Amino acid sequence: MANLSIFKLKSRNLWQFLIFIILGLFLFLGISLLPLQKVEAKDISAEIIATNNWEYASFPVETFRSYSSPFGYRKSPTGGNTTEFHKGLDIVGPLGSYIRNWWTGQVVELTDNTAGGTTIKIQSGEWIHMYSHLMGKVVISGNSRYLSDPEGGIELWLGEQVESGARIARIGMTGRTTGPHLHWGLKYAGKYVDPGLVLQEMYKGQNA
Repeated sequence: MANLSIFKLKSRNLWQFLIFIILGLFLFLGISLLPLQKVEAKDISAEIIATNNWEYASFPVETFRSYSSPFGYRKSPTGGNTTEFHKGLDIVGPLGSYIRNWWTGQVVELTDNTAGGTTIKIQSGEWIHMYSHLMGKVVISGNSRYLSDPEGGIELWLGEQVESGARIARIGMTGRTTGPHLHWGLKYAGKYVDPGLVLQEMYKGQNA
């Protein structure tokens, strides 16, 4: 009986030891794999930006003055101590300054009823580029719609193909804004990208 009790005690200790080892292994793998996934995603995004051919890309504001708000977390520009994630780059220019299409693509969305005011979305392959706080309004015509800014000579239709560098709108103050500027957003494969990093690579590529 004594030998049997000792055997049961040893078996229980062995199982406890094995469970401890297995749990420790899972914990180690869980901790080590998470940083690898984040680094991999970051490297892929940086590689896409760095290896693109930016020769034909166009700076989006014709009369540039400054940058007023970068991509990332910031204090709310409308006051208070709240923070928000800014999904684009704010580029300041004179009210009415022309906005040029960043990359050749198709107009896939036109809206004027959100915090971004009058907004254009253009798709260029995996890229989506967004332009907000524009002058003009969206007009519905039959089954389609277009952005209308008669004073600026702008009429941009949903589904229209637009060349890089073409004038597509003017800087306005529609939507939630504290001053005239373009809110310029970029997505690649459905994920937001820092437009500032893209502009840096454009500058390097076009001045090489």
